[in-house]
Amino acid sequence: MTTITLMGDLQTPDGERALGCELTDPISVKQLIKKQGKPLREIFQLLKQKKVIVTVNKRIASEDTTVYDGDAVHIVGHDGMGRSGLTPAMY
Repeated sequence: MTTITLMGDLQTPDGERALGCELTDPISVKQLIKKQGKPLREIFQLLKQKKVIVTVNKRIASEDTTVYDGDAVHIVGHDGMGRSGLTPAMY
């Protein structure tokens, strides 16, 4: 089973931060997120906008990185200014 963990301010519309799915064939990070459908629809949009950082098995990944069954995928929001999360910095 492949696990997808949402970090920082990210979560599904239902408030979930961890999802699991079985992969029969290797697919790209982009395909994996899209395959999850509605729960990760907003995350997919953030990926397209380059507003998230993705790791696969603790290595920085791109949307084209291949994911295999059993891999651990972590997704964290990134505001492009070196801060984690998608909300304004609190000063």
